[in-house]
This record gives sequence, structure tokens and C-alpha cells, in this order.
Amino acid sequence: MSNKIGVLVMSYGTPASMDQIEAYYTHIRRGNRPTEEQLKELTDRYQAIVGGVFPLRANTDHQAESLQQALNQLTAEGRADAEFVCYQGLKHAAPFIEDGVEQMAKDGIKEAVGIVLAPHYSVMSVGGYIKRAEAKAQEHGIVMKFVKEYHLNPSLIEAIGRKVSAKLDQFEEAGAQRDQVRVLFSAHSLPARILEMGDPYQDQLLETSKAVADKLGIEHWQFTWQSAGRTSEPWLGPDILDTLKSLSTEQVEDVLVVPVGFVSDHLEVLYDLDIEAKAIAKELDMRLERIEMLNSDPLYIRALCESITAVLEKG
Repeated sequence: MSNKIGVLVMSYGTPASMDQIEAYYTHIRRGNRPTEEQLKELTDRYQAIVGGVFPLRANTDHQAESLQQALNQLTAEGRADAEFVCYQGLKHAAPFIEDGVEQMAKDGIKEAVGIVLAPHYSVMSVGGYIKRAEAKAQEHGIVMKFVKEYHLNPSLIEAIGRKVSAKLDQFEEAGAQRDQVRVLFSAHSLPARILEMGDPYQDQLLETSKAVADKLGIEHWQFTWQSAGRTSEPWLGPDILDTLKSLSTEQVEDVLVVPVGFVSDHLEVLYDLDIEAKAIAKELDMRLERIEMLNSDPLYIRALCESITAVLEKG
């Protein structure tokens, strides 16, 4: 099979070990080293999630492997005429986005597709990944197309819906009324100025949330933000911690968090939700659970496959 298509699987990245945290944090801060206090805070957070394991790295590896297998299964079934080879490109850790494209060039790849492990487009997030990959691909003469968003892909909605339904079943088994559980969809906050830019990020997140809620017949749901950066400019809100306090005044007792803007177990899920948000909920005498993350769920991998093949078919 002579026609090889590269697939650049892009994600945020994470340190692979505790001694890499400083370099990772420095890269996020655009070359500015963190203060000792900032470094300690981030290190403590990693230590808090099961003693400092780095699940995002393993998850991303498995997602890329699963995607390559699934895409080539399409080939085996006669639904594609090429061999797919997946490469990783991370925003803040090795292999960086540029490294992934460089490896494609070394392997003789001439045609490629880029996809980010984040379903919702923002010029500040997915747009930045695409810009870096596109620039490096042009240097090497690689024709690269991109999946910009896949937030309403039916397989994605089905995958999230199944996770939500499974957790709602657990609430019922514990004696709660299913229709009284408040479902909180959440995503990583971004600077509020994206609204003035006409950025689609917020709208796409709401569209995904509504699609899942409609699919399951959920009436009591709302959207909230999490994991905002600590900068001088305002970020999108309300933050989930403030939302929980507001729900407490409404006498809401059962909350299911659906971090719809994330697809993997990593720090923003395992610390910001499982530790920080749960601690606040406990103080408020509120039961808070979250869905299992998609990680390498076959339906999520199918959503990635469908999005990639759709881009290729358009060409």
C-alpha cells in the first residue's frame, strides 16, 4: 500500500515525570520560569492526583494508537485506499507539534490530516495548534488538512450521553431522583475577550451540552466554567466553585459534572474537579459526581475517525 496519510494527533501535553514539571510550566509561561511558589503549587497538585502519576501522557499515547488501528480497519474493510500513520504533536511538551510534523517529513509523508483532542474550536486553543502545524507542514511541502471542530459529531454525542446515563443510574441506585440531579456541563475557561472576537468556543460548548441533554431528556442542566488562568484580565465565568455555592442556595443536593470540554483524565479533571470541586461540595453538604472521561472509548475514537475521513473526502 503506497499511499500513506499522516495523522497529526495534537493535544495540550503534560510532563512525563515530576522532574519535568518546571520545564513544562516554563514552556506554558512562554519561556518565563515560574516562581518557587508557583512551581510548588503545581507540583503539589500533581502529587495530589494519585501520588504524582501522569495519566494524560498514557491516555494520549493510547488514543493515538487506537485511532491508527481504527483508521486502518477502515482500509481493511475497503472504505479507504490508504495506510494511516498517526503522529503525536503536543503544545507544551515533547514531542511538540513541530516534532510530529518533522517526523512525518522524515518518513516521507506527503499528505496529512491534523486533529486536536478537543472537540470545540477557539482561535486561542485549537486555532493555535493548527497555526503551528500548518507552518511546519508548509516548510516540508506536506499538504495538510485540518479537522477544526467535531463538537456535534453523532458518535461523540452518543459517547458522552452513555457516560452521563451511567452516572445518573448510580444516583438512582443511591436513592436520588434522576430528574432532580443537576447536570453541570463544564469546560476550560478562556479569556473573556474571545466573546468580542466572535469566537465560536462558547456557542459550540453550549451546542454540545444541549445535544447531550436533549438526547437523554435532561431538563435540569446548566453550563459552567472551570480551571481559569490566573491573569490580570477577566476570564469566562461563572467558575464551577461559584456555581456550586449558588446551587446550594437553591437547595440542590445532587450534582453530576460533565466536563464536556475535556476528553481525557488529566490535571483539570483529576484535581480541579475530583479534589477541589468535591471539597467545596462536601462543605455544602452536596453530593457531587462526574462522568467517566472518554479517553479511548471506542465511540470517541469513531468520532475522530469520522471527522478525519470527512475532511479527506471533502478534498
